[in-house]
Amino acid sequence: MELSMMLDYAGDPRRAADRAAALESAGLDAVWVAEAWGFDSPTIMGYLAARTERLKIGSAILNVYSRTPGLIAQTAAGLDALSGGRALLGLGASGPQVVEGWHGMPYDKPLGRTRETVELCRRIWRRETIDHHGITDMPLPAEKGGRHGKPLKILTRPVRPAIPVYIASLGPANVRMTAEIADGWLPTLFIPEKAAAVWGGPLAEGTAERAPELGPLQTVAGGLLAIGDDAAAARDLARPQIALYVGGMGAVGKNFYNDLAVAYGYEEEARKIQELYLSGRKRDAAAAVPDEFCELMTLCGPENYVRERVEAFREAGVTMLNVTPVGPDPARLIETVKNWL
Repeated sequence: MELSMMLDYAGDPRRAADRAAALESAGLDAVWVAEAWGFDSPTIMGYLAARTERLKIGSAILNVYSRTPGLIAQTAAGLDALSGGRALLGLGASGPQVVEGWHGMPYDKPLGRTRETVELCRRIWRRETIDHHGITDMPLPAEKGGRHGKPLKILTRPVRPAIPVYIASLGPANVRMTAEIADGWLPTLFIPEKAAAVWGGPLAEGTAERAPELGPLQTVAGGLLAIGDDAAAARDLARPQIALYVGGMGAVGKNFYNDLAVAYGYEEEARKIQELYLSGRKRDAAAAVPDEFCELMTLCGPENYVRERVEAFREAGVTMLNVTPVGPDPARLIETVKNWL
């Protein structure tokens, strides 16, 4: 099992990147850079490539609407070149509020767009000449306004002909596709004890269609990390994030994270969290998050307890434990957990 962390995307990006780079020597294997509707992730990933020597650097996630497949492939290839082959391409559909509200793009065909983007990226990295017509046209045909385009292949030579592609997915159809075509999976709000009941079927169905050359599906999941006799209190730090996702990431009936909370068995609580959050009562929404939810998606408590949580994630199929260290000495936490893996 590898060890990674998610970069804080809401604060100073240079300070956050510098903190992540400092954890490289403590044993951190990878860092994931989110984007949402804040700073773009490729700029920060390029900075991380210059500041590190061994860390894998991944996007978590680039959405498949705001950039063309060609640009996504170029971005990943550029990062892979700058980092000497350490890039991880995290992709996903994001959600309607971000795609339509921030990028001004219609939220249509999320699975088809994701599948097509993965296919085109892999073809581009192999330096194939691209003549493709689907959701995306490369080149643009005359009937859609094209006048001068011709089939092209990437000008430069990628460091690797296959960069690992990870897909962020939650719904059954999307998870099924992820298990079929992706190198790795980026689930959100992952509870190891409940994962098989929610995703076991789709994962098995997608794996049955998986090309052997892809190898086993890699899974990235984890949560807040705090170790100590009084560290259980750090679980409460997960409440605002859970409330944000379950309550605020989408309208009523259009929130994938709320659907996940319902699938986990928190139906009434999910409804209450969403009602509170959308009415502006964010603190009350965070307080309404069940204690069990906070506990099971984090790794906070005495050392023996945290070791048990690590094993729970491992048994649930997690191959890269993604943690957020809490406390004054994150390097010690990373080194401690890395020694257990």
